[in-house]
Amino acid sequence: MNHSTLSFPDVSHLDPEEAKQQIRPIVRTSRAARSAAKREELEDQWIATALEFINGAELVAAFVSVNEEPPSHGLIQAIADSGKRVILPKLGPGLTRAWGYFRGLDDLEEMAPGRPPEPTGPAFDNDILADVDALIIPALAVSHAGARLGQGGGWYDRALKLASGRARIGAMIFPEEFVEADLPQDENDVRIPFVILPDRVVATELP
Repeated sequence: MNHSTLSFPDVSHLDPEEAKQQIRPIVRTSRAARSAAKREELEDQWIATALEFINGAELVAAFVSVNEEPPSHGLIQAIADSGKRVILPKLGPGLTRAWGYFRGLDDLEEMAPGRPPEPTGPAFDNDILADVDALIIPALAVSHAGARLGQGGGWYDRALKLASGRARIGAMIFPEEFVEADLPQDENDVRIPFVILPDRVVATELP
């Protein structure tokens, strides 16, 4: 499969959630066509690019990649090795959305079926995001205008609303997932100011 571009059907006649359901499988199919070796090659590029993006940050929120997502395990370790503190998504009491401090890759465990591995230590609610200096978040696609298409769980839409206005926010996506066409959005979606591609960071054209 050619990974130079992604094209989506016209979904303008659908409501946002239906439109997203039409687009997500296209991105997932594209990701599945990329070899594990190629993802590992791109991860080495991403580490240097993302470290430059968060330069000056002390507390960084990141994510643990699964399946064919842009690989983040090596990046998380590299961020920690650079002397920064890292928090990762974690289920809190009553399956609430929370965060935990990264304490090494060996500490990450799958706490719930279908969930990415997460830190085993204490859970902190979203209030901790007020202290975060930079967020590196996942996405399936981002438009040039900053519209983000996520997996559909709403985790990061909630988190982004609580992030400090000074925090630097970037979505980590494959190059072909940075698309010119706008993506369906609803009132819960938050536009993203930057995309983190393997070899560069690009500012979106926020409305």
